[in-house]
Order: sequence, then structure tokens, then C-alpha cells
Amino acid sequence: QVQLVESGGGLVQPGGSLRLSCAASGSIFSIEIMGWYRQAPGKQRELVAHVTSGGSTNYADSVKGRFTISRDNAKNTVYLQMNSLKPEDTAVYYCYGDIILTSRSRTYYWGQGTQVTVSS
Repeated sequence: QVQLVESGGGLVQPGGSLRLSCAASGSIFSIEIMGWYRQAPGKQRELVAHVTSGGSTNYADSVKGRFTISRDNAKNTVYLQMNSLKPEDTAVYYCYGDIILTSRSRTYYWGQGTQVTVSS
């Protein structure tokens, strides 16, 4: 019923930048929260950032001041601008959405993940 499609991952040198995008489509009535988690090899998945429909944001301490999350409600799309990237940012980044369907049911949906590798 709902798909989240991510794009924008890749290989970047330390200190570089990347911009991730995630577009939601399907039987969507509204999206309360959109955000990003990441999972590095051998580690648990962790919250990176999220943004509410009203524009309130929340960031992991490790990315504050370097990453910026934003969303375009008209396009059901969330973005993650990542600057000053560090090797420890290397992970698979997963987009998620807290979505209310046209049926008025509400659940979380996840994207397939996009690899971000920070290395010289």
C-alpha cells in the first residue's frame, strides 16, 4: 500500500557532503513523522533524525550541527543533508514514515536502505 524509496547514498571522502532523499507513495492520507535511522556493521540501528509534519526536528547528538533534516509535505518527501561527514557515519541509512493511510489506519513504513560510505 505504501512505498518509501530512498536515493542519494554513495562513497564520499571525510569532510564531504551527501544528500539523501526519500519519497513516500501509495494510499497516504498524511505522514506524521518522517526520519532516518542508520545501521553500521555489527551495531544496532540508531535514530539519526526525524521531522514532524509541523516541522519540529530531532537529531542524534552525534550528528547535531552537521546534518539537517527537512521535508516537503506536498511531495511526501524527506531529505537528509549530511555535511562534514566522518568515517563513523558509514552505515546503511533507512528512511521511515509514521503514516496514516486513506483507510485511517496508522503504521510505520520503512525504505529499503541506502549505503553511505565515508572513506579516503
